[in-house]
Amino acid sequence: MCGIAGVINLRHKISDIDQATTNSMIQLIQHRGPDNSGFYFDDKVSLSNARLSIMDPRPEANLPFLSDDKNVVLCFNGEITNFIELKLKYNLSNDFNFKTNSDSEVLLNLYLKFGIQVLKELTGMFALVLFDKRVNKVYFARDFYGIIPLFYFRRKNQIYFCSEIKGILEVPNFKKEINRQSIFDYLTLAYVPGSQTAFEGIEEVRNGELLTICLTNEIIEKKYFYRMSYNINHNISFDEATKRVKELLFNSVKRNLRSDVPTGITLSGGVDTSGIVSIANELGLSNNLHTFSIKMGEDSFDESHFQRLVSKKCNTIHHEYLVTAEDVHENFYKHLAHIDEPLGDGASIPFYILANKAKKYVKVLLNGEGGDEVFNAYSIYQAWKIRKYYKGLTPKPVRSLIHKAAHCLKSDYSKLSFDFMAKRFTEGAELHPAAAHIYWRHPFTNSEKASIFKGNKYRNTDDILINLYNEFSHTHELNRVSMLDFEYFLTDDLLLKNDHMIIAHSIEGRFPYLDRELIDFVQTLPTSYKLKGLTGRYIQKKALEGVLPHQILKRQNYGLEMPHSLWFFDGLKPLTDKYLNFDYLEKFDFLDSKSIMNIFNLHKNKQRDYGRGLWCLINFLAWNDMFIETSDYKKYLVRKN
Repeated sequence: MCGIAGVINLRHKISDIDQATTNSMIQLIQHRGPDNSGFYFDDKVSLSNARLSIMDPRPEANLPFLSDDKNVVLCFNGEITNFIELKLKYNLSNDFNFKTNSDSEVLLNLYLKFGIQVLKELTGMFALVLFDKRVNKVYFARDFYGIIPLFYFRRKNQIYFCSEIKGILEVPNFKKEINRQSIFDYLTLAYVPGSQTAFEGIEEVRNGELLTICLTNEIIEKKYFYRMSYNINHNISFDEATKRVKELLFNSVKRNLRSDVPTGITLSGGVDTSGIVSIANELGLSNNLHTFSIKMGEDSFDESHFQRLVSKKCNTIHHEYLVTAEDVHENFYKHLAHIDEPLGDGASIPFYILANKAKKYVKVLLNGEGGDEVFNAYSIYQAWKIRKYYKGLTPKPVRSLIHKAAHCLKSDYSKLSFDFMAKRFTEGAELHPAAAHIYWRHPFTNSEKASIFKGNKYRNTDDILINLYNEFSHTHELNRVSMLDFEYFLTDDLLLKNDHMIIAHSIEGRFPYLDRELIDFVQTLPTSYKLKGLTGRYIQKKALEGVLPHQILKRQNYGLEMPHSLWFFDGLKPLTDKYLNFDYLEKFDFLDSKSIMNIFNLHKNKQRDYGRGLWCLINFLAWNDMFIETSDYKKYLVRKN
């Protein structure tokens, strides 16, 4: 894991200002690569690379990496997990004189041998900028699922890029303005979707996307070098598929444990992280392996019993950290300074705290992110299935009565409470499948959002997901719904959170479930192998029988979340006092302060659980203070010791 930044000038020579800007950008994100900073300047490009030394920490492996003839330069951020296999497969040692054991040198030489199409051969995670003087082109590319971020900003004939948005804010005379459409979408999804960001003018390279910038004619071409597909193999038996899933999971964990520095695993106690730890144990790699867990300071959110069970079975060196409302408040501004955009994910600050603790012991953390998407584990997939029968067998007048009854239930604010799920399900069941999929997670309904935002000039957020859903009309409805999570929720929420919160402490995050070989295979399986009846991750659990403790295989699926709904009355009250009041809200000409305060009062009076929505609002308001109104984020950044 590293950080990259730079300037590309399409018409003129790189200036001293461009070089100074490149230096400012890379210095600001030095937490991504505190071990070394390298630079490369040419007539048209100014490139920099901050390195976190994971594979081959010798100086010879520092970045940017140049070809022997100095005609090709690679700025690289990430890890190629199959670089050893590719080096052997193509006999690269016969063609090139290797100076390091790094994955970046293998990647550069693969490009020299095969061209940019070699991206399709990789597994792992990456964001790269590659300059080829021979053809006068610059390539931007991001990995298959968006694990590693890459942002860019174009102003006239200059293109600025950086691993984090905050670097681009260093561009001279950059005008910081809110992208109001992105905030409108954010209050539907709890994250900013797609290539847009919260800042006007700054865009994000999408997962599996390749940008080709021709310096000769100034043409910029965008295309996907990878997109998910669902070509179902109906001839494969369940037993055969289960055996192959197990093999692929073991291979992925083994490859992701490759490291020349200390490595650990986050352990939530769920099937995904417990599976990684248990596979490491089966591979004989769990002795002296560190595991790290968060214990939430609220009973219905506490999973520590399951975490300890797995740790004890696998004989890991286990670290457990209690997170309280006071801890969240203490780290609120620190986490926001690193996340760069409003993000309503309740696990962000706990992840930030965990990584801060883990940096004393490890430099790499394996994580279970992606397992829920790959194996259709979320409860909303079950809701999708129930919805089909609910709408098909229940007359609309009866559904209306059920809906009214659900809304008479009192909110108790515990995790996934019955009243919360009943209200969400009965509302969402009446919508388009893609819109329903958002609705079951949303912070605010469309009508609530219409009352929050003044005017009606915003594109309907539902349309983004409905368009993608319709694009994959050739495949099963469950796969189409699953695609929404891969393309948006996973990339724009979960992976953004993981990257920024973990790398803030100069630790590399790795994700064995986001292995391309595994995902490409699982995509070919019949949907009934993943969601059997109402049992999600069915084939995954079968593949891990005898590997995972029985108690883990049997437990309900939970995600790490914090009880902000309850903590607003206690340890997070200073945040609600500061941001959720008329005087503060009145300065936003596009927000209706009366509507927001009405929502807050409904929550305080326990008439409806608006915890997630209020958390999203507070994150946006504080982000505006730190990034738009001021540059206060800089004082909270984790700096190199």
